[in-house]
Amino acid sequence: MERIYFDHAATTPLDKEAFEKAAPYYTEFFGNADSPHSFGRKAQAAVDQARDKIAELLGAKPSEIYFTSGGTESDNWALTGCAEAKRKEGKNKVLISAIEHHAVLETAQKLAQNGFEIGYIPVNEQGRVEISALLEMMDEHVAVVAVMAANNETGVVQPCKEIAKIAHSWGALYFMDAVQLAPYARINVKEIEADAVAISAHKCYGPKGVGALYIKEKVKVGKLIVGGEQERGMRGGTTAVPQVVAFACAYEKCVQEAEETAKKMATYKKLFLQELAELEFASVNGDVETSPTGVVNLKLSGVENAAFLYSMDLQGVAISAGSACASASVKPSHVLLAMGLSEAEVKNSVRFSFGKGNTEEEIVRGAKIVKETARKIKNA
Repeated sequence: MERIYFDHAATTPLDKEAFEKAAPYYTEFFGNADSPHSFGRKAQAAVDQARDKIAELLGAKPSEIYFTSGGTESDNWALTGCAEAKRKEGKNKVLISAIEHHAVLETAQKLAQNGFEIGYIPVNEQGRVEISALLEMMDEHVAVVAVMAANNETGVVQPCKEIAKIAHSWGALYFMDAVQLAPYARINVKEIEADAVAISAHKCYGPKGVGALYIKEKVKVGKLIVGGEQERGMRGGTTAVPQVVAFACAYEKCVQEAEETAKKMATYKKLFLQELAELEFASVNGDVETSPTGVVNLKLSGVENAAFLYSMDLQGVAISAGSACASASVKPSHVLLAMGLSEAEVKNSVRFSFGKGNTEEEIVRGAKIVKETARKIKNA
């Protein structure tokens, strides 16, 4: 059985060229990047080149780019750092969208325990932030506004530039989790006017365990990890040179291919939904048409998603739904609940996320399996 992978929003396969570029830094140029000898200097040069490249791709300065362990760490550091930086000015409110990744949601909860007031910006039924609600929530006490670029469950893209301007008009900072948008679109931090931006390598066909955080030069965040002088003394810990090298290579290819990839995703989503048009109990959650991502969140009325996921996997198709725990049961998605779906509707929803390695044949074959499986479960 030839398996089909429709879960690229969870992780992507490592790009072969990125793997090949990283390999020598495991075996030949294996020095610690902080060592003063030739082995260390070779490793540090590779890290510097990677930082320069990622900065260039994001429209930032190399001094504004910090390497982290991934999106979750970047989110934690960015939101906490921005909030604490503004607390010095007497600002004690943090506004985040109701559909943020758990890395942002739980960081906000931690900030609440440390004296910050947290506000949740609502979204409409299409999954887009309600700008009118944000305007009503803004005041001189807001320290930071955090709204993700594209949602990991629906793929819906937010009006980030507009949100940044609103935040700045009140003297607040704007943090953008761009983990899900980075594989599909060129991101320029200066054009968006973001103060902090997080991206993750493994969503961009890079390795797991490495990410990057852009922090605008004027924003003075605190240290994340002490005990080492890595990342200009802001994040201690031996630099993962091979991962950083692979990250820069993979991300550069994503940016170079962004327009082509977005067109391919549009084709795949259209073809997928055309194939499912006859499935009368299927409907899409969120605005699929305007998003460059490969995500389709599908509601299959009367089809319990845990059983559907299990059955699809047995037939060789990998998909996901909401936030799955280790036991493979599915927790109700806070994203879909925020969009107005009932808990029953959320439990009937699943996520398909296509990648550049998929083919039209896989899209059609996968859709056929979806139809057969959904009908079988619904009529059981």
